[in-house]
Amino acid sequence: MQDQPKNVAQLAKGESGVIAGFSDDELALKLMEMGCLPGETITINFRAPLGDPISVHVLDYNLSIRVREAATIILEP
Repeated sequence: MQDQPKNVAQLAKGESGVIAGFSDDELALKLMEMGCLPGETITINFRAPLGDPISVHVLDYNLSIRVREAATIILEP
């Protein structure tokens, strides 16, 4: 059995990863327009008190996204 690739929603505060791609084609365009491009490093800044949304750092700026959107951002192993 092969492990599932890790996604941004699975990262803890302060953890980083390199974006490999997306699991949702419709959200992919929206996320890429916001700077979440394959090959870029993405870091979790913090989560809201109830866990959603989360703040991420990508391309020298901070971005707030929903956890379900973050779950579609696949990271390199």
